[in-house]
Amino acid sequence: MGAAGVVAVLVIGGLTGHVKRASADDVDCSVVRCVALTFDDGPTPYTDRLLGILKDNNAKATFFLIGNKVAANPGGAQRIAEAGMEIGNHTWEHPNMTTIPPEDIVSQFSRANDAIRAATGRTPTLYRPAGGLSNDTVRQAAGRLGLAEILWDVVPYDWINDSNTAATRYMLMTYVKPGSVVLLHDTYSSTVDLVYQFIPVLKANGYRLVTVSHLLGSRVPGSSYGGRENGPPANDLCDIPVSQIPTLPNTPSPKPMANFPITDIPGQNSGGPQ
Repeated sequence: MGAAGVVAVLVIGGLTGHVKRASADDVDCSVVRCVALTFDDGPTPYTDRLLGILKDNNAKATFFLIGNKVAANPGGAQRIAEAGMEIGNHTWEHPNMTTIPPEDIVSQFSRANDAIRAATGRTPTLYRPAGGLSNDTVRQAAGRLGLAEILWDVVPYDWINDSNTAATRYMLMTYVKPGSVVLLHDTYSSTVDLVYQFIPVLKANGYRLVTVSHLLGSRVPGSSYGGRENGPPANDLCDIPVSQIPTLPNTPSPKPMANFPITDIPGQNSGGPQ
């Protein structure tokens, strides 16, 4: 009778709106295992599918968007914001911020901020330099715009393993631990496939997927978090049976979306993978 009563309360509460599924925003990461998935270089043609996967799993993530891509696809950025995801600044053109002329550093951040604000109504407080390449000059310039630097502690090299997601999955299985910030790219449809199949592993291990700001709290402008390399192996995750991993549709994998060529700073190359 007691169990039946609980079920009835949950059903009626769900129908009336008085009982709601716990949101990722409600998670206390000092008590519950949390991980922050981050996605660089968007918005892309594959972002909307990723947003659907995150929504279906009651998960949040942080998207570091390139300004000129946002200017070309403001609707994509708007949908990221409307899905309740966190948006960070990934510069205007994705150059190596440590080699561009110092006078161009601020505009790479400010133009990206302007594009993101115009598309979403939000002004980022976090940034990620292209390729994780940074120095004191870059951080100080970002700090003047109210931006804190976020790197990572887990890098599964999805851009190298585009056709070999098993290798990316191995890196995630090996290095993810409570409190990890994971670098991924939604420019690759294969990465979206991997996230779709890997979220069940994280959930089975008691992890909740949250934004960087939820995980780390408010960051001081000009400060930096994380590094460019993997941290020590954690081997913290237990795998799940193959039968519990969702299957993918038997369709061709689209090509990655390349970043736009750098045109505003003569002679400069991308700060990371295309």
